[in-house]
Amino acid sequence: PKIAIALNNLAALLRAMGRMADAEPLYRRALAIDEKNLGPAHPSVAISLNNLAAVLHDLGHLREATTLFQRSLEINEAAFGPAHPTVATDLNNLAVLLRSLREFDQAEALYRRSMAINESAFGPEHPDVATDLANLAMLLCSMDRQSEAAPLAHLAFIIALASARRTGRPAPCTRVVGETYRGILKELGWSDDELEGM
Repeated sequence: PKIAIALNNLAALLRAMGRMADAEPLYRRALAIDEKNLGPAHPSVAISLNNLAAVLHDLGHLREATTLFQRSLEINEAAFGPAHPTVATDLNNLAVLLRSLREFDQAEALYRRSMAINESAFGPEHPDVATDLANLAMLLCSMDRQSEAAPLAHLAFIIALASARRTGRPAPCTRVVGETYRGILKELGWSDDELEGM
C-alpha cells in the first residue's frame, strides 16, 4: 500500500507537469495494488479510481473515465452514505466529465446534488459551495442559459470574497470563481471597462 501511495504521488507530479501519458500507467499500477491489498470496495480504491479517471479525462478517454468515476462514486456512497462531502467531490468530478461529453442534463443534476450536500455539510457560505455554484454556472453557459448562470456566478464570487475576508487569505476557488463570473458577464455584454471596475 505504501508503494501505491508513492505511485499516486509521482503520477500526480507528472500530471501537474503535463505528462499525462507517463502518469497513466503509474495510476493504473497504484489502483491494482490498492484493489489487491484492500479489496475492490475500499475508499482508498475510490481515490485511486478518481486519480486514474482524471488523467484519462485529460487524455480524452472519456468513456473509460466515466466508468471509473461512477465506480468511485458507488464505493464512496456505500462507505460514507449518500450525503457525505466525499460523495459531493465524486459527483462534481463525474459532472465535469459529463459536461465534456455534452450530457448537460445529467451533469446539471449531479452539480445540484453536490451543492446540496456541501451546503448541508458546511453551510451556504463555504468555499466548496462557491466552487459548486461556479461549476453549475459554467454548465448553464454551455447550455445557453447565461441569464440563469450570472446570479449563481455572482453568488459564488461573493462567497469566495467573504471567505478571503474571514480567513485573511484567498479561498482555493477564488481565481476560478472570479474568472467564471467575469466570463459570464462578458457573454452578457459587459465591456472590458465595466469588468475592470468590478
